[in-house]
Amino acid sequence: MAKSDQKSDRPLRVLVVANQTGGVGKTTTAINLGTALAAVGERVLLIDSDPQGNASTGLGVGRALRKVTLYDVLMGEQPMETAVVNTLLPGLDLIPSDPDLSGVELELGQQARRSFKLRDALESIRASKAYTYVLIDCPPSLNLLTVNAMAAADAVLVPLQCEFFALEGLTQLMRTVDLVKGSLNPGLEIQGVVLTMYDRRNSLSEQVAKDVRDHFGRAVYNTVIPRNVRVSEAPSFGKPVLVYDLKCAGSQAYLKLAREVVVRERDRRAQAA
Repeated sequence: MAKSDQKSDRPLRVLVVANQTGGVGKTTTAINLGTALAAVGERVLLIDSDPQGNASTGLGVGRALRKVTLYDVLMGEQPMETAVVNTLLPGLDLIPSDPDLSGVELELGQQARRSFKLRDALESIRASKAYTYVLIDCPPSLNLLTVNAMAAADAVLVPLQCEFFALEGLTQLMRTVDLVKGSLNPGLEIQGVVLTMYDRRNSLSEQVAKDVRDHFGRAVYNTVIPRNVRVSEAPSFGKPVLVYDLKCAGSQAYLKLAREVVVRERDRRAQAA
């Protein structure tokens, strides 16, 4: 781990990128929003909390480079700092995943504070002031990994595909957020909803986007992530789309989203002051 000498004056903001429905662009959003935030000057730590490890692969961190992973951290075998891997982009670091994570639920069993393992591990990261954002990429299901992520987070960022069952999946996620908020993390909030895989040629995309905005209002970001071939191709090259093709529509959308996230967070801090 190459630690930054810079320290942030701002409190660390932990955002969990979650949706219990698969195939909505969740990992793609975690990778590329993290990259875009780093590109606009933030210092970002992306935690890959999915046993599939797609966020790790998509950032070019192959299996051989994952010496210490989130599994080791959650099992209490290593402090989080030892798992940090630098990525291709200055300002963006990664805590990688591996398939061992799938056994965490059974292995932690009835351990005390099993829902708070990630929160506890993040304390040293908060104290270091090395980052301004932590993004946690969750598996597309409600399990102990997702509960740990939400218990550790300040807020939830929800990628939502512009497809027919989008609102149904979002309703399920909101129930989960309410459950975690009621029992484990009273301060948890919805940071925002980002519409993904938007196809302007498809009238259904327009209708879903309208329905989501009507239902959730200002919680929905103005930025919409388009369905874009370059975004789909980038992970197979182990690169975020901003590194793979900066000028494509997908890259420009994620940069715009990052700026919107930063503005939204700045406004939140101003209101809280």
